[in-house]
Formats: sequence, structure tokens, C-alpha cells
Amino acid sequence: RGTTFKAEEGTGRRSACFLGPGLVSGGSGEPRRWALGRRPGPGEEGEGLLSILRKLKSAPDQEVRILLLGLDNAGKTTLLKQLASEDISHITPTQGFNIKSVQSQGFKLNVWDIGGQRKIRPYWRNYFENTDILIYVIDSADRKRFEETGQELAELLEEEKLSCVPVLIFANKQDLLTAAPASEIAEGLNLHTIRDRVWQIQSCSALTGEGVQDGMNWVCKNVNAKKK
Repeated sequence: RGTTFKAEEGTGRRSACFLGPGLVSGGSGEPRRWALGRRPGPGEEGEGLLSILRKLKSAPDQEVRILLLGLDNAGKTTLLKQLASEDISHITPTQGFNIKSVQSQGFKLNVWDIGGQRKIRPYWRNYFENTDILIYVIDSADRKRFEETGQELAELLEEEKLSCVPVLIFANKQDLLTAAPASEIAEGLNLHTIRDRVWQIQSCSALTGEGVQDGMNWVCKNVNAKKK
């Protein structure tokens, strides 16, 4: 059962569009508030990221900043739209960034999806500041790019501004027969050598939603780990 977001009329949603170096356009349209949780059934209360955050966070006015990175075509935007219960049938390459801001009852969760094309990657560091959780997405079926994605991840882990930030690696596209298992990817990327932070690799399919909830549960449990 995947974690979902529900759009409600109100206030609080921020959106923006990165048009190129130095060009940022704020989102327009009717303001909305994005509330967390699945749709509750009769007699049930909604469960999801918000309820988990409420239990874990000591400072209710503190923002949770999640950075979503990975190579182009890894499935980052599909994953983000899956979390937001948006249509995933028409996904175009992200030329800059997508952001989903969730605000409810004093909790704010900002998920930044940054484009992964080679020409955009140098701009990743502009978004490192104050990151609470790093989510790195890998196309498990694109074995020819494992070396490239491993190099990018290694460089991210060396960044001072991301020091000790918990990292979740989503081994995405597990719905494909050619996908490598998470254990093989972990070994190939030498994840066992990571000693300066908590980390987790999670098999998932952003297309079907399988494994996404498990990964986001881990995110919520470790959101304060870097501050301890």
C-alpha cells in the first residue's frame, strides 16, 4: 500500500519551475494545501507520512527537506508523482527541478526533484543546504550506467553540506525483468563502505508503487538522525 498525498482547497502549496541557469519562475494557479495520508475508509483515520512525522518530530515548526537525486531517466519524477497521487502516464525529462511542499498541522515536508542530465548535475550543489534526507534513485535495469551512477553517488557522499545526511537509495524499476536486485546494486556500489551516515537501499517500482511506502517509512524514522 503506497503512501499518497491528497490535494485539498486551501493555502500553503508552493511550486516553482527552473528555466535555466539563473532563471526561476514561481508556480501560478489556484493555491492549494497538500495534506498527507491515504484516503481513510469508514471509521479509519488517515495514515501516512504526516502521522509518522507527528510522532517523530520534536519541533513541529521545523521543515523537513528531502533532496531527490539520480541520473536522468532513473524515475525520480515518476516517484515524486507517485507520492503525490498524480498522473504518471505522461512524464517528460526534468530540465530543472520539481518541488512538492506539504504543510499541515505545523509540519512541512519539502521534496525537491532535481533533473539528472549531465549538464544539470553541476547545479545539484545549489540545493544541498539544510538537507535532512537524501533520496538517490537508480534505474536498476540500466546496467550500462551503474558505474556512472555509482560515481555520482560517491561524489554526493563526499560533499561537506551533505555530511552525515541519511541516504535512501531506491533501486527503481524492479517491475522490469532485466532489473538487477538491490543486493547486487549495493555490492556493486560498495555501499557497505559507507560509515559516516545511516543508509538504506530499497527495491521499488515508481510505476506500480511497490516498495515506495517501505522506503518512505525509513525516511521518516531517520529524518532526525543527522542531528543526533
